[in-house]
Amino acid sequence: MITGSFPVAIFQTIFEKSPGSLLVQGDKPRFTIIAASDTYLEITSSIRENIVGKGFFEVFPDDATPNDDNSARKVFTKVVETGQKIDIPVYRFDVLNSNTKKYEVRYWSCCNTPIACGGNEVAYILNTVVDITREVKAKEAALENENRLRLAADAAALGTWELNIQSQAFSYSPRLAEIFGHPQDTSLSILDVRAQINRDDMGHIVIDAYFKALRTGKYLYEVRITRPDGSLRWIKVQGVLIYDERKMPLILLGTILDTTESKRDEIRKNDFIAMASHELKTPLTSIKAYLQLLSRKLTPSNDSFIDNALQIANLQVNRMTDLIHGFLDLSKLEPGKLKVDTQVFDLNKLIEEMIAESTLISPNHEISFIPGKDLTVAADREKIGQVMTNFLSNAIKYSNKGSKIMVSSKLKAGNVEVAVADEGFGINAKDQEKLFQRFYRVESLRMKNISGFGIGLYLASEIIQRHKGKIWVESAEDMGSTFYFSLPLHNK
Repeated sequence: MITGSFPVAIFQTIFEKSPGSLLVQGDKPRFTIIAASDTYLEITSSIRENIVGKGFFEVFPDDATPNDDNSARKVFTKVVETGQKIDIPVYRFDVLNSNTKKYEVRYWSCCNTPIACGGNEVAYILNTVVDITREVKAKEAALENENRLRLAADAAALGTWELNIQSQAFSYSPRLAEIFGHPQDTSLSILDVRAQINRDDMGHIVIDAYFKALRTGKYLYEVRITRPDGSLRWIKVQGVLIYDERKMPLILLGTILDTTESKRDEIRKNDFIAMASHELKTPLTSIKAYLQLLSRKLTPSNDSFIDNALQIANLQVNRMTDLIHGFLDLSKLEPGKLKVDTQVFDLNKLIEEMIAESTLISPNHEISFIPGKDLTVAADREKIGQVMTNFLSNAIKYSNKGSKIMVSSKLKAGNVEVAVADEGFGINAKDQEKLFQRFYRVESLRMKNISGFGIGLYLASEIIQRHKGKIWVESAEDMGSTFYFSLPLHNK
């Protein structure tokens, strides 16, 4: 309580320049207004001559219900009777706008301090207000947006989650618990959630995605989980990384979606593709054999049409064979189907073999090779050869006849790095981001007549990732492209 003698004349001078202050006499129930500051008048849209000398509730009607403890009349009365200071963090008030002549909802933060002039009897109340209307409305808008986001997430069957990078504190929506096969009110830690993720996926998918998020700020992966009842489900996790003021990783925020049904449809589709591809292989092999017999029978031939027709037929059969093999490999990419037959071999020798094979098929490009020394790897030789074949065939397909293709291998930071550079059309930055996605093809007038289903680079990417390697591209439009992959060096 503030004590002492405070003449009204002094306060009239002080209050006019003080922030948001009003001096009210303790003459309950009228509570006569003695002085008001300029800021208070501005906050309340009042004029000093219209309020000084009048009762507080004549000027500012108290619309609060009788049972409301934040009622201005109740608060003022309690301050006078108890001599206690009372703060009201948020007080709703209807204020008449002098310009529009309409009442507007405003929010104040109020402080009511008792002032005694001799003895303990409260003579005045110092009512100080701060206009927090903007802050309150911003909070209401944020809550409204949060509610809308929650409703949208619920409608999309999305679970939401938040992970503190430092403390590993984990919070989530009830839907996340349901996705993992638990009641909504189950308490789960991040370790509990990770324990349900398939062990094979945890290593080369989840952990890799986490470290990628630390570099890029984006978190994305799709894995299998096992529910407590033993059922297998697929989930897709997406998130973003939030940094603190020192640019240090602080929080991961994201969503989780049960993709089991769409994944099952995809598996069924891949099974059908595999079955159809197997069925197509037999007649195609027969056609190829008969074409070879025809070529031998009709060679040498003086009919240029027959020679050209047989050459085109062989080319189309080879193209169809490559597509069928690609679809068969695609069907094997489901977990557990793509087997990696690891063996130790000289990578340079494999590259030389793939270049020789590509040169026979497409002799119109000059392919050169700069090999590194002692590049031995432990990998699936056939599948790494498939990656090299894809890189070389793309370099041939997407560059002009007679252009050069440069292949190189070298040791870099404990890994073997292979590069295939061409002088072709090049790829813009937007397409580079999606180049290794399944069925993605660059949309371009120059490339629309080039055959393919957009599975070659996807297969190459999956093969390299299964070998714990990396795959990437550097390119610019009309400047050619360089495709890279790296594998761990085998320590003899």
